[in-house]
Amino acid sequence: MLHGYIPPHRFLPYLSWTEIDALPDRENTVIVLPCGAIEQHGPHLPCSVDSVISSGVMGKALEKLPAEVRAFALPTITYGKSEEHLHFPGTMTLTGTTLLSTVIEIGESVYRSGFRKLLFANGHGGQPQVLEMAARELRLRHGDFVVVPHGVSRLPSAASQQVSEQEKKLAMHAGHSETALMLALAPETVHMERAAANFPPPFPIKLLSPDGRPACAWTARDFGPSGVIGDPTSATRAQGLEILDTLSDSWVQALTELYALRWIVRDEPTWGRGHETGFIQTAEGLPTQSQPA
Repeated sequence: MLHGYIPPHRFLPYLSWTEIDALPDRENTVIVLPCGAIEQHGPHLPCSVDSVISSGVMGKALEKLPAEVRAFALPTITYGKSEEHLHFPGTMTLTGTTLLSTVIEIGESVYRSGFRKLLFANGHGGQPQVLEMAARELRLRHGDFVVVPHGVSRLPSAASQQVSEQEKKLAMHAGHSETALMLALAPETVHMERAAANFPPPFPIKLLSPDGRPACAWTARDFGPSGVIGDPTSATRAQGLEILDTLSDSWVQALTELYALRWIVRDEPTWGRGHETGFIQTAEGLPTQSQPA
């Protein structure tokens, strides 16, 4: 079914428009938009890694979320901005302009539906800047819209205790943590017999990069033919389940606090375009319906 890893009762498209119109406290209900990509992740992982992880982690968090915390997910954006992986078959990419327009227009639809809190839960390292730009644009258009762009894996979890110092400093793609999470979420797609480590050379200008990560623009092919940037070889399913459990716990806390958040409301006219506004039908006057949970 369409919901994938998202619990069906937390999947907004499974509600009718009248049920959405009748939802209580829509202005504080958190709408989660998982954002992923379809791109190469080395010989041992499928091209769907970022989409699986963004939806899988948020689905686990929504499964654990207390019933009184109102939050729903939208379908995952499975295509992202992945030009740094264009050298490899299987990479499907949008341009930054297309992704930016797509995310802004989804955000406008969320706002038009009466919601005022939106989380971009990003699973792909090649597009946080685009999502940040979209969030800023939506905030400029709507002074009561809280839009949070955040990396799915950038909350506390067990991952930092599982990896080497080299992995912490230089791993960027298809390494230990992504491999472990895929073993937890979609083990049938992982081929550990093909896993091999591959790291980029440390960037030599410490003033620009104290940890040695590339400070210049790069593509995955710059660091070798495998597409891997890290060491996946020691990853296990048990480690992935531990990361998934602890990371989703962190997201439960974040979603709970985002639902409770009362943020600044800006009253002056928007700087955005005006054609997104207009008449929206309500359920008032229609036959009585039961209140959705």
